[in-house]
Order: sequence, then C-alpha cells, then structure tokens
Amino acid sequence: MTRRASRDFLPYIALVLATTLVSGCIRQAPITPGLANSTPVPELGQTNYIAQVGADYLLRPADKLSVTVFREAELSLPEVTISAEGRISVPLVGPVQAAGMTIENLEQRLEQLYDARYLRSPDIAVNVIEYASHVVTVEGAVEREGLYTFRPGTTLTGAISLAAGPERVADMREVAVFRQTQQGTLIAKFDYAKVRAGTMLDPVIQPGDRVVVGTDNLSQTWQDFLRTIPVLGIFTQF
Repeated sequence: MTRRASRDFLPYIALVLATTLVSGCIRQAPITPGLANSTPVPELGQTNYIAQVGADYLLRPADKLSVTVFREAELSLPEVTISAEGRISVPLVGPVQAAGMTIENLEQRLEQLYDARYLRSPDIAVNVIEYASHVVTVEGAVEREGLYTFRPGTTLTGAISLAAGPERVADMREVAVFRQTQQGTLIAKFDYAKVRAGTMLDPVIQPGDRVVVGTDNLSQTWQDFLRTIPVLGIFTQF
C-alpha cells in the first residue's frame, strides 16, 4: 500500500476507533439469567411503586367498554365510554356508576338493575375495549417523546419502549418517574441499566405518570432535587 493510500485510510481508521470508544462507553451491564427483583422495599419508600398490577382492575373515566346482555341484543352496547363523572348510560336503566368498580362488580350491578324491573335472571358480560384513561408522558433522551396510551400492568421498561427506547447517548443512570398523588408530587429515580438487568425494581406505571430519561430538559430545581435522591430506587415526595 502506498503512502498516499495510507493517508486516505486515516479518516476511516479514526472513525472506527471513535465508534469503538463510544460503544465501550455506553455498553450496558451484562444481564444475568435468573429472577428479576420485583419486591418493593418499604424502608426505601417503594410501597407506591408496585412491580405487578392488581388482579382486580378498577375502571376509570374515559375507559371504553362493551356491554353484552345475552339473548337481548337490543339492550347490548358494542361500545360505551365512561364519562368524566364516572358513569355509563345503558338502555332502559339510564346512568350507572362504573368508575371505581371492577368489571365483575359492574356486571353484577347491571344484572341487579335489569333483574329488578325488566329481565328475569339476566346474564351480562362487560369487557374493556380500550384503556383510554391510561396515558403516560415519556420525554427526555428517548427516540420519540410523546403521550402514549398503555395497558394496565405496563412497567417502566414498557413505557420507555413505547417511545422507541432510549437514545444511544442517554444517561441510563438517571430515569425519573413523576407521579401526582393527593399528598403531592411523588418522585422516583431509577438506574435503567439495572432495571433492564433485573437487579432493580421495574415498577408498574400508573395513569398520568411522567417518565423522564435523563435530566437535561428539566428545570434546574428538579435537577438539583433529583441529585439528592440516591440512585438505588429511593422514592420521595417533593
């Protein structure tokens, strides 16, 4: 190879070396086979961030349902949305409270109402068509920031996946979850590399949560506050 040809290859070699160095910097911790950590630690304030969804989902406003009254097609509803007040309107009966009830509870309530005046031993099935009330904001160092709908039981990992995953240069050690409660804003910081490796709790996301990957687009006040939170999943109130 001539000296000129060697000089021509210098930019290419430099690019390869740079790519290798960057890859080495962002390489994630190896994933160890086995059971992932899914047990909240009360001493760390983790009781508000469960690792699995409850068995009985409570219906919320904006959820879309179907109501099937067997052998009574004219009374069935292919689609009905729970109002902001938490009610649905069904034929003959009128408004019925739905928000805050499980599907089984709502089925039993509708059967009681129809049985009292209109039908003999009605058989009613309720299904959730769309969990429209379940939205999460994902922003920061992700591929596609936005507001996303999700199914109950979706975890932090699932929420970030909805945003097409983190950017290559994302600081995986600082992923914050903001949650509004009656007591105020609850904040948790996660080391996402450890979450993916199964060594840190992967919490279930709740409707209205805000997930921020990295802290660059947060105000200085939030950045300073988050720096006071230890990395290993201690949850606190702002």
